Order: sequence, then C-alpha cells, then structure tokens
Amino acid sequence: IAVITVFSSALLGHSLFNVMAGEEQDRFSRYYKSIQICQGDSLWSIADEYRENSTMTVEEYIKELRTMNQLRSDTIHAGQYLTVMYFEENKK
Repeated sequence: IAVITVFSSALLGHSLFNVMAGEEQDRFSRYYKSIQICQGDSLWSIADEYRENSTMTVEEYIKELRTMNQLRSDTIHAGQYLTVMYFEENKK
C-alpha cells in the first residue's frame, strides 16, 4: 500500500506541475526581436533579461539562443546582432 501511495503521489504531483506549467505558458506569448550586443553582454545576462515570464531555466534559454542564432559556442561580441525571444502576457 505504501508503494502505491508513493507512486500515486509522485504521479499526481508531476501531473499537477505539468498542468500548472501549461497554464503559465498559456498566459504568455513568445515574441522575437533582434538586439545588438553591447560591451560586457553575455548569453547569461541576455537570458536573465529576456527569459522573464517564461518557464525556461537560464540553461534552456541559452541553448535555445544558441540554436536560433546558429552559435557554435557561448562567445558573443559587441556589435554582433542576435535574435532573442521574450515573453509578454496575453491580453484578454
């Protein structure tokens, strides 16, 4: 009985988390824009600024940035342009 209770709790907790994350994602839309990299910018600082209102971790956001911009490394340079995504609440 204990095993069934633990398994059920884990399954229900995971399901509830997914539903809550889905609701949060439905509240916000993803948009894209091009930004120019300034001296001192890094993928981490960009992720901190633009991933707000998303359910993405910094690591997930950076991975997505690298994919979208076809970056082979985490190195970016001042003057370079990157496409970034940002999240805004849907108007109801």
